[in-house]
Amino acid sequence: MKHRRSSVGRTRLILILLCIVLAAAMLWCALSLILRIGTYSGRTVGKDPVQEQTPVEPVDLEPTVPENSYDPAGFYEEGGFKRYKSEDTLASVGVDVSSHQQEIDWELVAANGVEFAMIRVGYRGYTEGEIQPDDYFVQNIEGARAAGLDVGVYFFSQALDEQEAIDEANYVLEQIKPYSLSYPVIFDWEDIEADARTDGMDSVQLTKNAIAFCDTIKQAGYRAGVYFNQRFGYEEFDLESLQDYVFWLAEYNDTPSFSFHFQIWQYCNDGRVDGIKTDVDLNLAFLRAKH
Repeated sequence: MKHRRSSVGRTRLILILLCIVLAAAMLWCALSLILRIGTYSGRTVGKDPVQEQTPVEPVDLEPTVPENSYDPAGFYEEGGFKRYKSEDTLASVGVDVSSHQQEIDWELVAANGVEFAMIRVGYRGYTEGEIQPDDYFVQNIEGARAAGLDVGVYFFSQALDEQEAIDEANYVLEQIKPYSLSYPVIFDWEDIEADARTDGMDSVQLTKNAIAFCDTIKQAGYRAGVYFNQRFGYEEFDLESLQDYVFWLAEYNDTPSFSFHFQIWQYCNDGRVDGIKTDVDLNLAFLRAKH
């Protein structure tokens, strides 16, 4: 009888331990699923604000890549926006938007002092690889143009090779055909904080993809460019091969410390603008000369 009670006790202990192990396994699976779930509805996926703020050591490039010549003393704040003025340059204030911002009152945005908008045309899914439209693209580009803003566009790329990048560019060209653009068409490739078909992308292929996209856009008569943060500018993209195109830098600091020349500076991702209900990326564009 004593042996039987001991056996029953051991059985209960084993069952309890099994239950604990099973519960831990279920919890781990649930946490993993939460971390992996991600739908690219805006530019927040794959963007790490800390990365845009963290100083990155510059690399040595050939002297053919122009240096950052903006005077830190020329940056100032006015009306809720960063601004820049020098002897020969006036910067324009802008936002970049996608379906993440949802409905936008563009007349109110313009009245708030915003001069240009970079609007997402679409994106390539990072798991299946299908090209998808931005649900608010038409509404945004028509609203921004009607409000008198200068307009450019960007496409969130997850191209694996040059042909996919060309396909993305051709998709963009088809979507922007009804509109005139005064700002560039941008290739936007970012890291994804989840399992992605582009895991393991190397810098050589990434640069080839950017060139293929930009060349296709340029051949159609538009200005083309590449979006990157400091790390991608220093370590991933070959800037010497891309210097014929517009550089759009993401660096969230008081003044840009990036060593090389760029034409658009995205300086924060938590801006507030009348007419936009959510946080929004704020930018300065150095694309117009002072008269």
